[in-house]
Amino acid sequence: MEKLIDLLTNEVSAAFERAGYEARFGRVAPSNRPDLCEYQCNGALAAAKAYKKAPIQIANDVAAQLRACGAFSKVEAVMPGFLNLDLDEGYLAAYVDALRSADKFGLPLPEAPQTIVIDYGGPNVAKPLHIGHLRSAIIGESVKRIERYFGNRVIGDIHLGDWGLQMGLIIAELQERQPALPYFDESFTGEYPEKAPFTISELEEIYPTASARSKQDEAFARKAHDATAELQQGRRGYRALWQQIMAVSVADLKKNYANLNVSFESWLGESDAQPYIQPMLDMLEDKGLLTESEGARVIEVARPDDQKEIPPCILIKSDGATLYATTDLATLMQREQDFHPNKILYVVDKRQSLHFEQVFRAARKSGIIRDETELHHIGFGTMNGKDGKPFKTRAGGVMRLETLIAEITDFVRAKVVENQLVDASDTEDVTKKIAMAALKYGDLSNQPTKDYVFDMDRFAAFEGNTGPYILYTIVRIKSILAKYGKDSALPIQAPTNKEAKNLMLCLTRFAEALQTARRDYAPNAICAYIYELAGCANKFYHETKILSEPDEQKQQGYIALIRVTKDVLETCIDLLGFEAPEKM
Repeated sequence: MEKLIDLLTNEVSAAFERAGYEARFGRVAPSNRPDLCEYQCNGALAAAKAYKKAPIQIANDVAAQLRACGAFSKVEAVMPGFLNLDLDEGYLAAYVDALRSADKFGLPLPEAPQTIVIDYGGPNVAKPLHIGHLRSAIIGESVKRIERYFGNRVIGDIHLGDWGLQMGLIIAELQERQPALPYFDESFTGEYPEKAPFTISELEEIYPTASARSKQDEAFARKAHDATAELQQGRRGYRALWQQIMAVSVADLKKNYANLNVSFESWLGESDAQPYIQPMLDMLEDKGLLTESEGARVIEVARPDDQKEIPPCILIKSDGATLYATTDLATLMQREQDFHPNKILYVVDKRQSLHFEQVFRAARKSGIIRDETELHHIGFGTMNGKDGKPFKTRAGGVMRLETLIAEITDFVRAKVVENQLVDASDTEDVTKKIAMAALKYGDLSNQPTKDYVFDMDRFAAFEGNTGPYILYTIVRIKSILAKYGKDSALPIQAPTNKEAKNLMLCLTRFAEALQTARRDYAPNAICAYIYELAGCANKFYHETKILSEPDEQKQQGYIALIRVTKDVLETCIDLLGFEAPEKM
């Protein structure tokens, strides 16, 4: 289904041709003066120079051709040469009715679906999720859902941090506490216990204790480094213990991400890239791409046309250790082998932009990634407190993600109970849905690259540009439809008032909003769209008698209109990662 703006451009372009001018001047855009008209075409101004005519003369010529066109109820040529256009009500109603029954509301889909890997989440095992993980999870999940809505095969990869020094620290600390465990006995040949020797709570205490100790105790730090090396070299007991660390951590991570309505198709980590590292380094050596720099082995990635300094991509430090860049390049090899992706997206803090620039250049230069494979870093800003600094707990520490979710849930629950929004039996379900809408919409309504202030009072408000306001609009429409009690047997009718027409016009912009969100990796484009759509829906509701309308044909047209509005709103919030309750 063609977008409305494209259909209108086709009509005006044809009118330019009939008037004796090139069709390319007929581009139509939404009016920047909605008090004067709904759409405009400024092509006569550009055509004036080419045809050496006054712009108003060209605009009048085209207007004369357009007045016979059924798409417009008003065509005006105004000085110095603008074409002001209003859409015909019947034409608009027919388009919205076609949109209502079209697959995905007429969204134009790519001819060939793509395979896309999205790297988001990126937590370290054995550590609790904190608010620093929030934006990656929320933005990544929404980008994944948007890409999937366009018909693509999308793999969300959590990319666990599961292979670094934190593993050695945990092993060393656990050995200090429970030295009799069989994992530390190199002569042990039996089966290791199925049950882990720690709970998730104990594991989350062990790591920071060990980390702090390693900064004060040189011998312990060496022990942790040795344990890391032995784990990575395959020591049997350490591998068994590592597997239990992974099992306990991943189970907890899945629970916490489920609370955010975030899921991943791939639960691989840095450890899964390890088998690819040595073959990759051998390949780079064979190609002569690894050079020495101050004892380290690097790939030079700077280009003559760079406007800023791009340092070499270090793959092996002078002490022989590998780095994140090494693992990331090996992971690209793995993804290329496993998925043959058309595109790989990384949803990671924008402060890592240089790292990804180096890795992407190294991947291109070495041929690890095919030339046609797209690589993008979707960098995001920080979530700040009202003081403008990174959000902290009242005690000044980093807040756990589950604590943040609990706090906003408690805040919303108090409002739900105080205002008696639902029956007591529905309180928990409604509270969770409103809290999730408040949290996710509060984040996603901002441009991803921008920092934003986390303001619970504003995010959880039922008025203004908030998630709860969007939910309130959907629930209000659901209530009307429930009272009506049946589906409309008639198509959407021509609008009978300004509010109905504005609502229809807003519905026609669904495809454009989604295409913008996909093109820019910007879910905020969807937030801006549904805020406008919800506003139009509420004005229509206030100015139109729907349930009390005596004319059955009109009433069924109204019902058809608000039903498609609800369906579009619900589709959009699903793409943002939350849902609406039945009552509110």
